[in-house]
Amino acid sequence: RGYLDNITAIGPRTVGSPANEVLAVNYLLEQITAIERESTDVHKIFVDIQRPTGSFSIDFLGGFTSYYANITNIVVKLEPQNGAEHAVLSNCHFDSVPNTPGASDDAVSCAVMLEILNTLSKSSEPLQHAVIFLFNGAEENILQASHGFITQHAWAKSIRAFINLEAAGVGGKELVFQTGPENPWLVQAYVVAARHPFASVVAQEIFQSGIIPADTDFRIYRDFGNVPGIDLAFIENGYIYHTEYDTSDRILTDSIQRAGDNILAVLKYLATSDMLAKSFEYRHGNVVFFDVFGLFVLAYPARVGTIMNYITAAVAFLYLSKKLLQPKTRAIHNLKKFFTAFGLTLLSWVCTLVTVLIVAVFISVIGRSLSWYTHFHVSVFLYGTAAAAQLILVHTLAKKFFYKNMNEHYLGDTFFDASVMIWSVALAVITQMGLCSAFICTLWVAFPLLTKLMIHKEFSQKGATMKFVVIYMLGMFVPYLYMMYLSWTVFEMFTPIMGRSGSEILPDVVLAGFIVVTTMILSSYFINFIYFVKSTKTTLITLTTVFVVTLILVCSGIFFPYSSDAANPKPMRVFLQHMSRRFRDLDGNVVKSDSGIWINGFDYNGISYITPHVPEVNDTIRTPCEEQAPFCGLPWILPVHFMFRLVKNWYLPAPEIFPRSPIHFKVVSKELMPWNAMRLSFEVSGPSHISLYVRPHEGSALSTWSLGDGRPVASLGGDYFVFYSHGLQAAPWHFWIELMVPEKRSDGIVSLAVAAHYFFGEDQKSPQLCALLERFPNWTFSSGWSCTYDLFVF
Repeated sequence: RGYLDNITAIGPRTVGSPANEVLAVNYLLEQITAIERESTDVHKIFVDIQRPTGSFSIDFLGGFTSYYANITNIVVKLEPQNGAEHAVLSNCHFDSVPNTPGASDDAVSCAVMLEILNTLSKSSEPLQHAVIFLFNGAEENILQASHGFITQHAWAKSIRAFINLEAAGVGGKELVFQTGPENPWLVQAYVVAARHPFASVVAQEIFQSGIIPADTDFRIYRDFGNVPGIDLAFIENGYIYHTEYDTSDRILTDSIQRAGDNILAVLKYLATSDMLAKSFEYRHGNVVFFDVFGLFVLAYPARVGTIMNYITAAVAFLYLSKKLLQPKTRAIHNLKKFFTAFGLTLLSWVCTLVTVLIVAVFISVIGRSLSWYTHFHVSVFLYGTAAAAQLILVHTLAKKFFYKNMNEHYLGDTFFDASVMIWSVALAVITQMGLCSAFICTLWVAFPLLTKLMIHKEFSQKGATMKFVVIYMLGMFVPYLYMMYLSWTVFEMFTPIMGRSGSEILPDVVLAGFIVVTTMILSSYFINFIYFVKSTKTTLITLTTVFVVTLILVCSGIFFPYSSDAANPKPMRVFLQHMSRRFRDLDGNVVKSDSGIWINGFDYNGISYITPHVPEVNDTIRTPCEEQAPFCGLPWILPVHFMFRLVKNWYLPAPEIFPRSPIHFKVVSKELMPWNAMRLSFEVSGPSHISLYVRPHEGSALSTWSLGDGRPVASLGGDYFVFYSHGLQAAPWHFWIELMVPEKRSDGIVSLAVAAHYFFGEDQKSPQLCALLERFPNWTFSSGWSCTYDLFVF
C-alpha cells in the first residue's frame, strides 16, 4: 500500500516527462536499493537501467509502426548465489496515460512486484532459477519498453516464461485472460500455485479475437521474444480506467493482498520448477482452463477436451436417434415433430434477436443511448424482459395455434430434445473450429442428458409433477449457475468498454445482443415448460409491463448515462486538442492554416449532453475532412480514426498556439536510387510524442523505409501511421522513406504530415483550452493537450 501511494503521489507519469523519467525512476531505485541492503546471503541482486531505442510494426488498431528513443526500463535480477542459466520474468509498467494518476494501470502492479522482490530477497529458501523484475517505463506508448527489453537486453535471452501484470479496471480480482501460446505447463503452474484463482479460457478467446480495443505487453513477449507467459489484469470498475479517478484509495488493500499472494506463489513455483529449464519439451498443445466460482481452476489439455466434446456430442446424437427412430413405424412422424420443434426454437431466437435489436436501434436513434451505463439494471429491465417476453410469446402462439389439442407432455419432451440437438450441433461445430470455449456447450449437453436419465421414469409415469420439477432444477443447477457466473464476468468487463468504444459502434445494440444471447442460453432448457403450464398470460403481462414502463422512462431521459458520484463515478470521456495546422504545397508555401480546439467524445452520444453546458460546442462546428491530407488532416495521437466518424467530432475555432518547444522538421536529402526509387531522408526533433502520417500519391508506392523491419505497414484506409516517442535527452530522429516512382508528376509523389503532441509541461494547455475544460460538467473526464500539425508535399 505504501509503495502504491508513493508512486501515484508523483502524479501523471507520461513517457518523456520528468515525473516518469526522473521522479518515478528515482523512487523505484531507492526502494530497490533498500530491499537489496536487507536481502539474505542466499540470493544475489543485480540492477540495470536500460534506455533502449528501437522500432517495430504492429497490427493493433488497424496497423501502424512505432519508433522509440531513449525510453526507460528498470530491470532487477534476483538469482541464487551460484547464478542461474534460466529465468522467469515478472513485468509491470510505471508510466501512465496523460492526465491520470494510473493507480491500477499499472502502479499497483509495480507496488506488488516491489513487495514480492522484498519477500523473495529475504527468504532463506534458495531459488533454482533467476527471477527478473522488469519495471517498464513505456507501456502506454503502445508496448514500446517491453519491445526494447525483450529484443535488446542481455538478460532477455535467459527468460523461459513470464507473468505480465496489467489492468482493464480498478481493483477487484485479477483475471488470467491470456496464456501460452501453447505451453500448457504454465496453466498447470497457475492451477497448482495460485491461492485465489480466477481464470478463463473464454476471456482469452474473446480478447484474442480483437473485439476489445486493447493490447498488452504479452503480445510483445510472445511475438518478438517467442516466450510463453501468463497475462493477468484487474477487471473491476472499468468505468474509471484511464481517468483521473484511477487513484490509490479506490484499490482495496484486500485486492492488493490477493494479487500479491497469487503472483508470489506462481513466481516461486516457476523459479523452483524443473519444467522452466526444459520448457521447450512441454511446449506443444493448448489447454482448456476455467475457475469454478473462484474456488479452484479446472485445466486439461485441449486435445483431451476435443475427445470429451466429440464423445459427448456422439452420445447426444445416439440418444436422439434412438428416441426418434424407435419404433420404426412412428419414425417419420417423430422426425417431423422433432424438426418442427427444432425449427420453432430457432425461429423464436431469431424473432427475439430482431425484436430486441430494433428496440436498441430505436433507443440509439432518439438519442437515449447508454441509459444503462450508470444504472446497469435498466438494461435488464429493458432488453432482458423484452427478450424473455418475445421468446415466451412465440412459443405460446405456437402452442395455441399450431399445436392445438396435442399432448402437452409430449410437446415438452420434444422441445427438450430440440434443445439437446441445438447444443450438440453447437458443440460439434465449435470444437471443429478449435475453440477451447466449447467446454461450455459440453456442460449444456452432458448435464441435461444426465438429468433426463434421472427423471425419465418419474416423467413417463406421472408427468410434470413437483418432484419432476425439483429434480429437473437440481440437474440443471451446475450449467445454469456457471453460465450466470460467466455472464456476469463478461458483463462486468464489456459494459464499461461501451463508454470508450468510439462513435461508430451502437453500444445499445451490442449490449442488447449480449443480453439476448444470454437469455436464449439460459432459457434453452426451460422452453419446454411453456408447453407444460396451462397459461403464460400472467408472465407475459408482467414482462411486457416492466418492458413498457422501462422503455417510457428511458425515452423520457430519466436515466442519465453518466455519474459524478464521488464514491462511484462513471464519467463521460472527452478528448480535447488545441491545435494549430499548416498545409503546404509542393513549393513549401503555406496554402492554408487554421487553429482551434478539436473535440472527440469517446462514446456514441458525442456531445449531445455537453452542449447545454457549453453552447458553442454544437453540431454547427463539425470537423471537416481535408481530403488531400492523410488521416483527413487531423492530428490523431494513434490511428483510431476508424472508431470515430467526422460527424461526431467537433472543431471549435480558437487562437493559434505557439509552443515554447516547437517541432523542427527538415529534409536532409533527396536521392534517386538505381532501382528507380526516390529516397527522402528527414530529421525531426520536438516534444516526447510525435505522430507521422504518410500518403503516397496516385501512381507512387511506399516500398521501404528505415522503420520497423523495413516493410511499411498501412493503417485502415491506406495511409501510413508512425507513432514516435522519446525519453529525456534524445537525439534528433533520423529516418528515410523510399517510394517507387514510375514517372515524374507535377503534383508530387507523397504527402507527409507531422504532428507534435504536448502532454506535460508549460506547453500542455493553452489558456483557451484551460478555460473550456473548466466549463465542462463534473460528470465528464476531459483530457486535454496542445498540438501542432504540419503537412508537406514532396
